[in-house]
Amino acid sequence: MIAMLKIFFAASLGASLLLSPVSALAAPDAVHTNWRDNIAANGMDVVSFFSGKPQPGKLEFSTRYKGADWFFFSQANKDLFLTNPEQFEPQYGGYCAWAVAKGKLAEGNPEHWAVEDGRLYFNYNARIQRRWDKKRVSFIEKADQKWPDLISK
Repeated sequence: MIAMLKIFFAASLGASLLLSPVSALAAPDAVHTNWRDNIAANGMDVVSFFSGKPQPGKLEFSTRYKGADWFFFSQANKDLFLTNPEQFEPQYGGYCAWAVAKGKLAEGNPEHWAVEDGRLYFNYNARIQRRWDKKRVSFIEKADQKWPDLISK
């Protein structure tokens, strides 16, 4: 009887795994957000990075773009973002620029950022940021080539 229950349990577990969606096989989100929420750039105002003084966004100045919630420090920054979101959104959807250059996806952290040629980049941590900074232009070229394939997988 116990052996029969084990077989039934294994069969039903296997069937449920086959019938349920497998998120590991799903394409990554175009914008990196925390798994607990749907907030882009960890709630930082992406427009404020371009002034060199990143600011946390506020709930009252939020908008939805590319399926994620974006927060801004002021109405003026929100309005500026809405006029041309592509100009202000972090490259590679906010994923780590160094990892994308290596053909992988890793969480980007707004604490480790750079603006290069008018584009905003995030990296995973300070150590990765230092690596990325040493060959920034080369890593950007590689990441630009690899990003379309990474996001389409």
